[in-house]
Amino acid sequence: MIVVIQCAAGKHHKAGHLRTVDGRNVMFVAKPDAAPAGAIALFARPDDVSDSGKSWRRVLQEYNAAPGDNPLRLLPAWRLYTNSTYRILVERFGPERLYILSAGWGLIRADFLTPNYDITFSKAGNVEAFKRRSHQDVYEDFRLSSGLGEPIVFFGGRDYLRLFCRLTGGTNAPRTVLHAAGRVCAPGCTLRRYGDPFTNWHYRCARDFAKGKLQA
Repeated sequence: MIVVIQCAAGKHHKAGHLRTVDGRNVMFVAKPDAAPAGAIALFARPDDVSDSGKSWRRVLQEYNAAPGDNPLRLLPAWRLYTNSTYRILVERFGPERLYILSAGWGLIRADFLTPNYDITFSKAGNVEAFKRRSHQDVYEDFRLSSGLGEPIVFFGGRDYLRLFCRLTGGTNAPRTVLHAAGRVCAPGCTLRRYGDPFTNWHYRCARDFAKGKLQA
């Protein structure tokens, strides 16, 4: 079974960054042109062209392919986010069976070395506009292999459901979506409701699943 959970805004304070050729940290956001002026870091989108001539996404892929001793100190995805649910899931299912649905990168395996970023689908009023990704924005998101046949279960909010469906739609795997909303749309997926909606319900749902209190 493959377990997928959406990403989170809370990142580890020691999260590493990709860097420009001249040594500046890169902070990935949805709308760099709208980001605060005067910042030391370079604001960029994951698919922007880096100063090496490759996209930042490609730079990250190559870094993961040959990280050496990890000089940029990037954290594996499950450690990048501060909520303890990611640790609980990786301990229960292992990093090879846990994927995180990232608004910046797409579907990344739990052990994928991931730089700090600030991109979200959240429509909450306290989210600054330069961090907010629209479903109409074009990203070259990472996705699951089309030949995957293992069942997939997803824990995440409605804002992330469309991306989950798109990035897993090419697999041969049965997909189950846990949700806490009255009506959701997830073509090709089995829907299972987890009570009534409350803030960050998907963390409790995922923890219950990891502890065997919930079957999907």
